[in-house]
Amino acid sequence: MDAIDTIRNCFGKKGQSLYGGEAVTQLEHALQAAHLAEQARSTPELITAALLHDIGHLLHDLPDDAPEAGIDDAHERAGARWAEKFFGPAVVRPLELHVAAKRYLCATNEDYLARLSPPSILSLRLQGGPMSEDEIRAFEEDTYFRDAVRLRYWDEAAKVPGRQTPTLEHFLTYVARVASERTK
Repeated sequence: MDAIDTIRNCFGKKGQSLYGGEAVTQLEHALQAAHLAEQARSTPELITAALLHDIGHLLHDLPDDAPEAGIDDAHERAGARWAEKFFGPAVVRPLELHVAAKRYLCATNEDYLARLSPPSILSLRLQGGPMSEDEIRAFEEDTYFRDAVRLRYWDEAAKVPGRQTPTLEHFLTYVARVASERTK
């Protein structure tokens, strides 16, 4: 299966499940994040990363309440491993780093930490909590850390019930463009 077919399949099968205790579905969350990236006039790669940042949640068979059971599904790693088959680092690294970006922002921005929803606070604990000073320095050395931070802000803002966005097919045009660049 190519990237587009896999994405359609994943969102078709699991896109209507609730997004980690929030009041939106996995698909609504993905579309909102991609829409925020598009509104910010981001690159096609970063819009693609925003759409796919949580695809790792759709690739496993853990129950929706895994975090409440104390299980971190490591969705950022699973999603990055999948994305590496189709995309370059401008998509893969922000996707892979979006959880680290949450830990980074929680360590460096008190306002960000104070705005986290209860499900995000729960997952933060499972993901290692706010970064240490050493972790902050290492994170800031990654070429894509700024893109990961931008993605993280969209991730947190993409939890609004009923928010209108373009369709999945609209965003798949970005995915197709970025994936075709990879094969050239």
